[in-house]
Amino acid sequence: MVDMPVKKTLFLSPPTFDGYDGGAGSRYQCKREVKSFWYPTWLAQLAALVPGSRLIDAPPRGITLADLLPDAGKYEFLVIYTSTPSFANDVKVAEAYKAANPNLLIGFCGAHVAINNNDSIMASPAIDFVCDTEFDFAIKEIAEGASLKDVLGITIRIDAKPHFTGKRPLIEDMDTLPWVTPIYKENLVTSDYYNGYMLHPYMSLYTGRGCKSRCTFCLWPQTIAGHNYRTRSVANVAAEIKYARDTFPEIKEFFFDDDTLTDNVANVEALAVELGKLGVTWSCNAKANVPRKTLEIMKQNGLRLLLVGYESGNQTILNNIKKGILVTRAKQFTKDCHELGILIHGTFIVGLPGETKDTIEETIRYAQEINPKTIQVSLPAAYPGTFLYDQAKANGWLIAEDGSQLVAGSGVQNSVLQYPHLSKQDIFEAVETFYKRFYFRPRKMAALFYDMCRDWDVMKRQLREGVEFFKFLWGRENAV
Repeated sequence: MVDMPVKKTLFLSPPTFDGYDGGAGSRYQCKREVKSFWYPTWLAQLAALVPGSRLIDAPPRGITLADLLPDAGKYEFLVIYTSTPSFANDVKVAEAYKAANPNLLIGFCGAHVAINNNDSIMASPAIDFVCDTEFDFAIKEIAEGASLKDVLGITIRIDAKPHFTGKRPLIEDMDTLPWVTPIYKENLVTSDYYNGYMLHPYMSLYTGRGCKSRCTFCLWPQTIAGHNYRTRSVANVAAEIKYARDTFPEIKEFFFDDDTLTDNVANVEALAVELGKLGVTWSCNAKANVPRKTLEIMKQNGLRLLLVGYESGNQTILNNIKKGILVTRAKQFTKDCHELGILIHGTFIVGLPGETKDTIEETIRYAQEINPKTIQVSLPAAYPGTFLYDQAKANGWLIAEDGSQLVAGSGVQNSVLQYPHLSKQDIFEAVETFYKRFYFRPRKMAALFYDMCRDWDVMKRQLREGVEFFKFLWGRENAV
């Protein structure tokens, strides 16, 4: 049997709204308060499996469709990473590519098509297949020449009807996945990736997939990665970080984008020790229940910041969303972090089930009390495939069932939930109120000003981000 040559493959995060970050590394897809971009880690993982492939992350580079299409004829296989808010736009991108190169095989991957596989494959004849959950090795097989009907984990068209080829098991041995950082080196520009709370430039990647928590709104565990947290070996991760440290001397911080790196305490402690030996600065996602002993080990070995999903300061709401955390425990965790010198970027959501004007006030006061270094305030993103989406649909809280209104035409997040006692307008406006009351306090403003005075780079960056933040607030006012 003669091996087929690997298809000339392009992995594409398509151009869309200005400043829109729809990449797989982001927690939700929309424009943010401060212009931010995450590494397209899921696409990079695919590119690492397909020799000679190319990865293009269009939004951070400002690459337009017109820039891309002249090269359409160079490729035999195109994989587009899509999301619910950007799907209609991404279909147009696929159609433009197919018109420019009719022989191009085009597949879509991402949570949206995994959940809406039948509708997605029928959305356009330009789409040849859509992927199910973990799609890494399905894409590898297709790139190597396998017939679509023989590849598990995709939906294709047969006789003008959707056909699912069968479930593909989740990856258990995560060390079978090659490193993404060499793909970053070949295809990306590290200075394109930044956000409001990490050192710049930073680099993000995964050490594992899945999350044991059951938060009703969280997209990835419910659609792609599951609730079994599967990790790469500590030695494998440490070796990649050593490679990245030596290959990207400009990187000031490594961020581990696992849903909850601290879910496995023994693993994160062992990893921290190895990272300490490498002398790198790092950060990660964490739940607000990490034991102090573990925090101490992490801090002693280079941890700078934790990204923590507090969501609400009201215990009933936390119970409603199955957060699995007590407000009292979150307060003690935060106190521990402050005492140990671990910075926190706290994330909150207004408008979750059970929310009232009083609970919004309670959460604002809670955020002021625990006082993370920085915060992110979001609206509940009821994505198809999540418990929250089904719950909202069943109770008549959902404004649009197809997800088309999750993001406005400007890229700003919309309020897609409303309740008899709390309108979508109340929920939308609460975000701005929350931000203003958290940041426009004398204590917080003085702390931010002190940071600026200590470091000229920080001053330049925070002045730029301040302008972007006010533009964000102005844009939200005009999006209502």
